[in-house]
Amino acid sequence: MIFDWMSQSKVAFGTSGARGLVNAMTDAVCFAYTVGYLKHLESLGEFYSGAPVALAGDLRPSTPRILRACVAAIVWMKGIPVFCGFVPTPALSLYAFGRKIPSLMVTGSHIPDNRNGIKFNRAQGEFLKADEAAMHMKDVFLPDGWFDEQGTLVKDVSLPSITNVEKEYIARYQNFFGSDALSGLVLGVYQHSAVGRDTLVEIVKALGGIAIPLARSETFVSVDTEAVRSEDIVLAREWAEKDHYHAILTTDGDSDRPLLADHKGHWLRGDVLGILAAKMLGAEVVVTPVSSNTALEAADFARSVRRTRIGSPFVIAEMDNAVAERFSPVLGYEANGGFLVASDVKRNDRLLTALPTRDAVLPILSALIAAREVGLNLADLVKTLPHRFTVSDRLAELPTDVSLKRIAALRLNISEGIRALGVPPSYGAVRTIDETDGLRMTFEGGEILHLRPSGNAPELRIYVEADSEEEAKNLLMLSFHGANCWKE
Repeated sequence: MIFDWMSQSKVAFGTSGARGLVNAMTDAVCFAYTVGYLKHLESLGEFYSGAPVALAGDLRPSTPRILRACVAAIVWMKGIPVFCGFVPTPALSLYAFGRKIPSLMVTGSHIPDNRNGIKFNRAQGEFLKADEAAMHMKDVFLPDGWFDEQGTLVKDVSLPSITNVEKEYIARYQNFFGSDALSGLVLGVYQHSAVGRDTLVEIVKALGGIAIPLARSETFVSVDTEAVRSEDIVLAREWAEKDHYHAILTTDGDSDRPLLADHKGHWLRGDVLGILAAKMLGAEVVVTPVSSNTALEAADFARSVRRTRIGSPFVIAEMDNAVAERFSPVLGYEANGGFLVASDVKRNDRLLTALPTRDAVLPILSALIAAREVGLNLADLVKTLPHRFTVSDRLAELPTDVSLKRIAALRLNISEGIRALGVPPSYGAVRTIDETDGLRMTFEGGEILHLRPSGNAPELRIYVEADSEEEAKNLLMLSFHGANCWKE
């Protein structure tokens, strides 16, 4: 069973598909996972002999090898692999969802390139937690003669010729916003190693803007939109000081999570960007994880705000509930900025069709166009929102089991645990606790500290919220140093 493959390889499902160390993701493991995935879809009637299966990948060095193993699995299951090249995850999803065919993306997203992953999709939406559980129970055996003793694919299988899906993705935004929506804007595009780096440039041009490519890298750069690297903070400010940009934009590795900086080179938080986009698009219901900025509720523009566990499958499940209740439009986003559209959006007599998976382009464009429409720069547009500030960081190389034990011990005695973590008495007592996902504590003064083991890597995520940016950064610094002692 796939469950046994998971136990042996340590390649497990996190919040966004199967992830693991590259050396653990052997050809045999990736083949087995893909076969298990297709067997699950077969039981649902979404896959059959002769059915097309779309696949794409990011720019990590290990991605082409893993893609080849996935193609081998599709061929073994008598499917037809449709290779969409090295493109953004949402571009692949738009193509596959529109044709009601299964799809998978080989990507490790923002994590370092010593790790990779496979994100599976159903014919019209993301793989949800119930799908993962069912896939775990599928029996999978390797075909004789296809792999050597090390699990390396020896069968002669190559990647098919590329099916272009980027044109459709670019047209999605040009048709909805218009060919002059960014006219007059000069935008820096931080390219690094994002798979959608050239696509993002083309989208800016298609909407009438001027795109200036910046810092293209031939080696993989792990840009995390939720815990921005100090190097990227410095880069954006240097670019802003040197040249005039109305904004600087980029994405993570597979280009489904956005990062947008204002004209001074200050990166916006993803959950702030999500609020701007949801408001601009006229959301009736907004769904977002518990970790996102509470300025959303304070902004008071949506009829309903719904909070979930962290991860797009949980957001999508609750969005589906809202759609079933006949709300529209139903929009969602994550703290990393990834934006999801569960129902069609109408604006200025133009239609944006649903795309219920993380997308980086829509929130970037929505914020830029919203600022332009009210005659403000991006920084001033952000100031129109209620003043709540969120910051976050990740404590790397902290095993998940250690994080869980430490958090459990803290939960047993909150007052002593918080002091041991380094939070001084001036913050007061913990007023409320939310255990929707991890441990989220609200202090008497309104500050929030949220601790949660990552679902994708051995690291602890630390989220902080306060009424001022200075106070948020201070609490993050204190709690980060305190949690760093958990490694001992």
